Formats: sequence, C-alpha cells, structure tokens
Amino acid sequence: MDQLGLDFDITVPRRLVHRASVTEVFLTDHRPQGNGALIAAQLPRTHDYYNDHTATPAKYDPLLLMEVLRQCGILTAHEYVGAPADSSFVFDGASLRVLCAEALTIGSRPARATVDFQVKETKERAGAPCGAVYVARLDIEGRPAAEAMLECRWMPRRVWQKLRERSRSALDLSPRARLTGQRLPGYLVGRRSPQNVVLADATVGGTTGEGTSVVGHVVVDQGHLGLFDHPLDHISGAVMFEAFRQTALYAASEVHGLAPRGLFLERMETRFVRVAEFELPTDCRARVGASDETGVSVDLELVQEERVTATARVRLGRSLSAALVEQETGLVSA
Repeated sequence: MDQLGLDFDITVPRRLVHRASVTEVFLTDHRPQGNGALIAAQLPRTHDYYNDHTATPAKYDPLLLMEVLRQCGILTAHEYVGAPADSSFVFDGASLRVLCAEALTIGSRPARATVDFQVKETKERAGAPCGAVYVARLDIEGRPAAEAMLECRWMPRRVWQKLRERSRSALDLSPRARLTGQRLPGYLVGRRSPQNVVLADATVGGTTGEGTSVVGHVVVDQGHLGLFDHPLDHISGAVMFEAFRQTALYAASEVHGLAPRGLFLERMETRFVRVAEFELPTDCRARVGASDETGVSVDLELVQEERVTATARVRLGRSLSAALVEQETGLVSA
C-alpha cells in the first residue's frame, strides 16, 4: 500500500470495469475522495497493443491512459454513483490532454498511476442516476501526467438491446462489397505490428483555407483482442480512438513531412454521435491545419456512408529534437 492508502498488488474485479480478461483490467484499488474517488492503476510495459509504437523515446500510450480513465468511469458509476450491475454504458464524449510528456516515459518497472476522478455532474431518470460527467487528473509515479473529461450514460441491458434493435431496423444493413486493399505500412501510422494498423487505402485530397483533406478506410478486426476484449454489437470506441490517431499521424506525415515516430498524441477531444455498425464501410476523414515547431492539429470525423458517427480534434506534439525531426522528414519525404 502506498502513502495515499492505495494498493497496487491485485486488480479490481472485472465486472466493475466491464472487461472479460483479467489482463485487460488496469485498475487495482480505489477509495472515496471528494465527490468521486481516488483510483489506483498499474500501467503495462509489454502489452501487444498499447506498447506497440515506433515513437522515440518509448512512452506509455495516451490511449492506454484513456482506457484507464474509461475503466475509472465505469467503476465510479457502479461503486459511487449507483449504476446497477446489469447496466450497459454509452460514452457520449471524452477529452484527454497530456500535461507532461516526460511523465509518460517508460521506466525500469511497471508504473503506478493514481487518478483523482471526480463526478462533475449527474443525470437522472425517474429519480435514479442514469449518467455522469467526470473530470479527472492522472498522475504517474506522483507526477501530473494527464487531465481528462468523460461523459457517459447507462441503462438496463434490456433497454439497450431494444434501442439497438430499433435503430438497426431503420438501416439498410444488406451485404456490401468489401475493401480488398492492404493495410498501410506500420511505420506510416507509428506502429510496428501490422495487426495494430487500422487504416487502409488512405489518400490525400485537395487543400483549402481550412487545410488539406485526407481520407482512409478503417479496418475493423473483431478478432483483435486489444480492441475487442469481448464481443460487441457495434464498433468499439477503442477502434475509433485509434482510427483518429492513425489518420492524424498519416496526414501529418503526408502533408507536412512529419515522421510519425517523432510525434505523440498530446490532446484529443472526441464526440460520439451515433452507433457505428459492423456491416457498414467506415471511413476516417481528416482536415490538416498548418504545422509549427510544437506540432500539428487535425480535425477528423468517422463516416459510414455519409452518416457521421464520431468527431475528433487531435493535437500531435513533437517528441524528437529539431535535428532528428529534420532527418526523419527527409526519410519520409523521399
């Protein structure tokens, strides 16, 4: 137990964070604090998905922190707000900002993270809590690393299933021609393993006053254990986050010549508009703004046959020195 009174020896029960695999549970303890909880987590160093990056130096993935925060949101809803055990959760929005990139540097042992996770607002239906807005700060080994906001709702599982049946019945989900193109090479999106690439057939379009357009097809692999811990009836938020990041990295490389291995996800603001269906082709569209010495911003949207399912604004920061970035730029542009 650490000086904050938190234990890092075992994980919390899987049911409290809606995970099927124990290895995908990152939270280890929690206690009440303020209008929420203080929550402990251990960050993995050898995860097939979260630790597969070409970035230099090696750091904990900001999307790993997002998953830790997602788990915090579900645990807090169950343990501190009153969400029933059989609830299905819907996340409407999430934002993450890295406060100190150096705090994410991977060290000689798995890092201990603590999350000050506060309930900013609750929503009720018929006098019972049915949603919450959370604000959080995540520290790694005592250093402020990230701050975040999450907005979610929950409902009985039977209600969710009825809503899904109704929404799916209104769509044409007949079989479509499937993309046969190959996934992008991993180095173009900051990945080593081709299994962790979620983009295929990406192209660069025209430039307007709002920036240069880039579009890529999203590959949804339901057998990917890092993105689908258990079967779902829709495309997971984890896939959407990764599609946003990879499209932004590819766009920064193609439009500005910035090497993906010299960039990191500094900030992401996401809104989930509607459920994304497995049967429909999914594209990620980006609009890339100007770059500067600190990085580049990209506006993105996920689209299924002209229906927007989610939007995001991503800020990619530079993690390499100016000299190394210039060297990498030459390699990417060649």
